Formats: sequence, C-alpha cells, structure tokens
Amino acid sequence: MDNNTKKNILENQTGLIENLIAEVEKVFVGKRLVVELTITSLIAKGHLLLEDVPGVGKTTLAKALSKALDLEYSRIQFTSDMLPSDILGTFVFNPSTAEFSFRSGPIFSNIILADEINRSSPRTQSALLEAMNESQVTLDRETFTLPDPFFVLATQNPKEIQGTYHLPESQIDRFLLSATIGYPDPTIEKSIISGQNHNESFHKINKVLDLQEVKDLQNSVATVATEEELVDYVHSIITATREDDDFELGASPRAGIQMMAASRGYALIKGRDYVTPDDIQTVAPYVLAHRLILKGSSNVLNVRNQVLSKIDKILDSIPVP
Repeated sequence: MDNNTKKNILENQTGLIENLIAEVEKVFVGKRLVVELTITSLIAKGHLLLEDVPGVGKTTLAKALSKALDLEYSRIQFTSDMLPSDILGTFVFNPSTAEFSFRSGPIFSNIILADEINRSSPRTQSALLEAMNESQVTLDRETFTLPDPFFVLATQNPKEIQGTYHLPESQIDRFLLSATIGYPDPTIEKSIISGQNHNESFHKINKVLDLQEVKDLQNSVATVATEEELVDYVHSIITATREDDDFELGASPRAGIQMMAASRGYALIKGRDYVTPDDIQTVAPYVLAHRLILKGSSNVLNVRNQVLSKIDKILDSIPVP
C-alpha cells in the first residue's frame, strides 16, 4: 500500500470519527475529552468504566454512542438480587424436543451498558470476567462466542456507600480506561435546565458508522506506529507506580499493554498513524487511576483525585522522549 493510499484511508477514518463525536455531542455536550476517551476504548478493543455522581450524563453518553453506531445494544441494570444467568443466559428445557436449548442473555450484544455495576454482588460481577477478557461465555462446559466488536461501558456511583459492593481487582483490571464526567460548564448547564427536550435530541442522532467500519477502525489501531523509546517511556511509568511508597498496589504488566493500546487509539482519533508522548501522557491517568491502590485507603471519598495527583507527579518526574 503506497503512502497516498494510506493517507486517504487515514483521512477517511478521521472524518468518520469526527462525525461520530459530532453525533454524540448532540445530546452529550461540553465534555469532548470524555467522548474521545469513550471512542478510544471502543476502537482499542477495550472497555470503559465511568465513575461519577448520579445525574451527570453517564447513561446519556452510552445511549448516544449506541444510537450513532449501527450495532446491537443492551442495557443491563445491575441490582443486588441479580444472578449471573440474568446476564449470560441459561439453558431452557424444551418439552416438545425433550432437549435443553441455550437462551442467550443481554451480554450477547456489541455494546453493553452495565449500569451501576457495583450494585451487584461479587458473584454476579464475576460473570463478566471471561466475557470482558476473552469475548466469550462458558456455561455447562459449552463455550459461546460473543459478537464482534464487543464493548462494555460500565457506570458506578462511588459516593453511594450503602447498597453497593466494591469491584474486585480482577474486575477493575478488565477496564481499559476509567473516567469521570463532572458537572457541566455553567452556560451548558443553564441550557439543560431551561427545558431542552432530552428525548427529542436523541431522535436527531444519525447512525454514522456500521459494524464493518468499526472493525476497520479497530484493525487500524493495531497498525499505529510506536517507536521503541515510547515503549520504554510507558515501561518507566508502570515501574514508577510500583516503586512509589504511597501505593499499596502498583500497575500490572496488563496496564502497560493497555496504556500502549489506548495511546494508539487516541492517536488515531487525533488523525495520526503514529503515537506521540502527548498521547501517552493524555491517556495514562485514565489507564492507571482505577488500578492503583493508595496505602491506608478504603475507597473513601476523593481517593481518585488523590491517585490522579500522584500520577501527575510521576509523569512530571519521568523524562519525556
């Protein structure tokens, strides 16, 4: 493939991504970086965890993304009494054939909104581990392949203590990125309060990418060039989190792999087929914040902000290639 062809493909894909962002921003406005991180997770074949207070638009973002993509979408409202079979599916006996047949659960979709994931028990959360890591589900010794692409966007409300369960490290590590949305800017918030018809706005969202185009973007992310010194840079960041005395648990090798994957995805969103140090610095806090555990912390309020502050110090302390 010659350089002109590569350039044309890259420009076309960048245009598709810009169109996707524009459609999502018809209802989810003023938070472009959050939209970019969401799309980064999708095209980098990862999953996204949104941690924030209720009412800031977590579900709106997921619904807007699904409306702009021609993909199958399922919303799973997690509750304390939910069972793994409510997510994965189950075998049902058919009296007419005297046989059991598999009835798939809502996990068998391209985009999954796992709403308030921390309201379910650890037993139910564990049902997602194989699905999120291997894009498959195993029940009664039978393995079922999940649709491709497969993207989980999970939400949780960290400030609600009662009636929630902490996500185990094995579950947390399955998310490529975690982000918070925060409150909108005053001007945008006033326009929302003034009476904008939320449901009408969703009807204005057009589908701009089909299944094959999403797959093509995911394949392109894997070809984004990364210089060796940038691999060393990512490794230095990961190593620094393990050597920091403030952290009880540093970043795993998986975190390094996913930081590089997220950097490639973010570079593509910015219209480049190569990674820069800025890409790594942009995604690093969102790759690491949910993976690092502060000593003496027990998921108290503001822990995420404390972790982000220490990540910033680590990034400042490491020479940029």
